[in-house]
Amino acid sequence: MLKKKHFRYRDIDALRAEIAELGLSICLEEKIEKLLEPVQIGHKVASNAFGIHPMEGCDGTLDGKPSELTIRRWERFGRGGAKLIWGEATALFDEVKSNSRQLVINDETASSMESILNLTRNAHREEFGPNEEIIVGMQLTHSGRYSYQKPLIAFRHPVVDKVTLIDKKNKIPIPDDYPVLSDDYLERQEDIFVEAAKLAWKTGFDFVDLKQCHTYLLSELLAAKTREGKYGGSFENRTRFIRNIVGKIRAEVGDGLILATRLNVYDGVAFMEDPETTIGVPRDIPTPYLYGFGVDENNPPQPDMTEPIKLVGALKELGVKLVNVTTGSPYFNPHIGRPFERPPIDGYETPEHPLIGVDRHIRLTGEIQQAYPDLPVVGTGYS
Repeated sequence: MLKKKHFRYRDIDALRAEIAELGLSICLEEKIEKLLEPVQIGHKVASNAFGIHPMEGCDGTLDGKPSELTIRRWERFGRGGAKLIWGEATALFDEVKSNSRQLVINDETASSMESILNLTRNAHREEFGPNEEIIVGMQLTHSGRYSYQKPLIAFRHPVVDKVTLIDKKNKIPIPDDYPVLSDDYLERQEDIFVEAAKLAWKTGFDFVDLKQCHTYLLSELLAAKTREGKYGGSFENRTRFIRNIVGKIRAEVGDGLILATRLNVYDGVAFMEDPETTIGVPRDIPTPYLYGFGVDENNPPQPDMTEPIKLVGALKELGVKLVNVTTGSPYFNPHIGRPFERPPIDGYETPEHPLIGVDRHIRLTGEIQQAYPDLPVVGTGYS
């Protein structure tokens, strides 16, 4: 079938017309002076409001160090002019990497991470002046369900389990008796996160991101309504892991290390490719839907921001100084998290105009910012 091509605009008025035709609330600002104003982030100041998102290249060495390609990318980040550089996903240890080339933070890799950090800072100074500074963070991750060696799941998901593969080559999903991570395991991970954060701080990073997005472990725990034990069920239990980590890190390092989190405020529901049209369609889901964070249980395709707003408030009280808002999962609904015209190589054609996804991102991010106007909030998915 003939696919409609989006983002073919001759001028800004054509874009405005399409926004109006779609009935969206996207506002276009022609003056960008606001983006050049400084932003207070914890005890540091970014001298503009531009940021680099944590998009990895899957090009580290097999032992978790930056490769030449990683180094080149970070150097370009430094020369780009953004004052906030949100470093890419860095795993706690090899078993929880999402791919074999993901970076890892440990005693063996710390010096190489320090080197790439210094190179990035120096590149920025060379480009913009010796007194120019950037705020650089490390995104700490546990890939959970999407760990590349084997899935490490927080709860059984009646929809996503069917596409959670124990054998990727032969596309074999996890069996019905596949184990869920124990409370003891999760409690140990809390301390591993703390040690990784301390190491990042000693290495010279300005902040660490406790990654709670895109249905990796910390993100999945937020949706663990059907999980038993102290990490599942109630809102208090589902947020216990992140609250414990923040408290422990603050107790260990005080205010010297800025704490941040990239947070899924809306997981959405799983999609699949329609074999006839190649367009994404929702998979069959139970209702009430008890398997997503920021999702309306009785109308799962719609967001419910009650818990995400509550969580951001709790984390702010605990000392989190920076929040990056995102949505969806690249594994089962990529159009939610990154509105696209061209689908991923293994994905479906978008079921909605990409501007609808952009509008969703802006609205949900706006709800967080309006709830906490003095908290620096980074938006995602606009371009």
